[in-house]
Amino acid sequence: MERIYPHFAVSKFFSLLLLILLQTSTATGQICSAPSPVNFPENNTVNVVVATISVENGGVTLMIESPLEGPFRIQGNQLIVTEVLDYEIQTNYVVRIICKDVAENQLSLSIIILVENKNDNPPVFDQNQYSVSINEMSPVDTPVGRFDATDRDQHPQLFYTLTSETNDFQLKSPAVPEILVKARLDYDKVKNVQVVLTVQDTAFTEPPSVISFTASTTIMITILDVDNRPPWFQPCNQHDVDGTLICESTGYTGRVILNEQESGALPLKPGPLHAIDGDIGINEEIKYSFLRGNDDGLFAINQKTGNITMLKPTDVLGTISLTVLAAQSINSHQFATTTVMISVEVKSLHPPQFQRLQYEALVTSVGNMAMDLKNTDEPLQILATDEDYAATGGLNPHITYSIDGNSDFSIIGGFLFMTRDLPEASLSLQVLAQDATNDERATAQLIVEVKSMIAPSSEYGVVEMAALGATLGVLLFVCLVVIGLLVHRMKKGKGDWMKSYEASVFRSSLGKGGDKEVIQYTNEAFQRDEDRGSMGSSGPEAGSIKVGGEPPKLAWDVSSKEAIQKSSTAIDTLVPDNASDTNSDKTDNEKEVKPILTKERRVEEGYKSVWFKEDIDPNSKEEVVIIPDSGEDESEEEEPSSRNRQDDAGNLQRKTPKVLFAETDLDSGIGVKFEDPAEDLERDNELNVDL
Repeated sequence: MERIYPHFAVSKFFSLLLLILLQTSTATGQICSAPSPVNFPENNTVNVVVATISVENGGVTLMIESPLEGPFRIQGNQLIVTEVLDYEIQTNYVVRIICKDVAENQLSLSIIILVENKNDNPPVFDQNQYSVSINEMSPVDTPVGRFDATDRDQHPQLFYTLTSETNDFQLKSPAVPEILVKARLDYDKVKNVQVVLTVQDTAFTEPPSVISFTASTTIMITILDVDNRPPWFQPCNQHDVDGTLICESTGYTGRVILNEQESGALPLKPGPLHAIDGDIGINEEIKYSFLRGNDDGLFAINQKTGNITMLKPTDVLGTISLTVLAAQSINSHQFATTTVMISVEVKSLHPPQFQRLQYEALVTSVGNMAMDLKNTDEPLQILATDEDYAATGGLNPHITYSIDGNSDFSIIGGFLFMTRDLPEASLSLQVLAQDATNDERATAQLIVEVKSMIAPSSEYGVVEMAALGATLGVLLFVCLVVIGLLVHRMKKGKGDWMKSYEASVFRSSLGKGGDKEVIQYTNEAFQRDEDRGSMGSSGPEAGSIKVGGEPPKLAWDVSSKEAIQKSSTAIDTLVPDNASDTNSDKTDNEKEVKPILTKERRVEEGYKSVWFKEDIDPNSKEEVVIIPDSGEDESEEEEPSSRNRQDDAGNLQRKTPKVLFAETDLDSGIGVKFEDPAEDLERDNELNVDL
């Protein structure tokens, strides 16, 4: 009840209640009546009926007793509202009406009007923008601040959302507008964060048909820097290592002249020695000092600026390494070190000097070496010499070359290259040679003629096609020649196998008259000692068969024996089963062929046997000796005149006799017969197999 009548005093409330009871008790004697209380919505339309008053007859008149200046009036027997009611201004009204009939009887009525509240006001923040700050070292879930909104509609609950450009901050909950830290903060990465807080007077889950109002405010969060980084020497390369920013310094270099004292601060590269506080937001003062390397007291360092000066000259060539310490003035535990390398050099007496006052180059395309315009067959070489390096012919390895004010060309190893496509033109440039040790330099004029090479046509004419056809024809002819040579070699190899096959047929034909198969061999190899390529002959070193005098000797090695065995095996495989006479008995084929060389010495008239010594080792490389039969009468052999011939100079030439297998007595071993090489030519044409 107190919420319904917030503007009434307690005494007025009880008086109103008593009045209602009296009206109820005397209702039977009333000349008029009206409903009370009446609920009437706010934001109403003007001149609408609030309540209708009932009267007994038409002679009753109605009039408003109070409030006389209120937003109501009587029209007939109806109470009309004359203004728009607002719940947020006044929540209820009490209208007193007097009823009077013709008999002058009157009655006082009180109508209570309760204004109904509607959601017609948005929530409101106290400020359109808030500003707060937070330490960069604050842990996660640290509160940043709470920002509540108010609503005149007196909603029991408001709902909030947070929009941020980072994920570093979040709301505690949708119903509690408290902002918390949700990530590790870093002043050097993010110094200020702007978030937008939005409030809504209805739940986010309610349907869109429900009327709702929103409001928003901006919150600027400033990240405060904390002294958590050491000094950083400048310049430096910054690296992010697991979320920590690190500044890497490559150190400094300088040079001094031997036996000379440098005046003023030493010039250093890549710049003057300088360090800053790693915590830029604090930027504490830095102090410099030598940590080591200045034991001889050659140098001094300014504590505030870091400038290094020379106190006395040095008389030792080489490099002096100085370690410089930079520490914060207040928090001295925050410090960093760097290295300064001072090179002691001999004073330069001569600057670099170009070999030409002007260079002229011809360049055609990117990546191609520029040619000397005076001699287009030679590349242009740009070279500067230094008389201080007379021992090396004036070649100073510390000289570098560049094109002044132009990046379209580059000099590599003294040769000029174009780095990007340029139109045809004649360019006048200046080439620079600089000694990196002392910055001494020289310049020369460079004239560059840019000429574009004619691009080849994408279409081929008759001449090009004819040249291509001629080339292909030559290649085809070469291929045919190679194929012909291969075919010739294949036929030649086939002929050798055919000769072996014919030898097998010949052996079969010799066996027709008896039960044995006969193979005839002639040692043509022994007949041609000068032919070192023949099988079985190794020239004079291997030995040869001689007529008369000492017994003929033949040196056989293991490879010769294997060759004979393979040849015999190949011939046997090539001879068909039906090579012998069809009338011969099948048992003849089952008889074993006698070996050519035996260990049994056969002494028969007219024959010589080839035999091995009893104690010979087949695996050794001992000589196999052909021993002539001592009982043979050399007079029975053919006349020497038939075996010896004279050449044109009258010198007597001897021919080595052939070794033939005998056609008789095959059962008792194979004999060897020495035959005169001058016999019938038909026998010379028989198939020979080299031993």
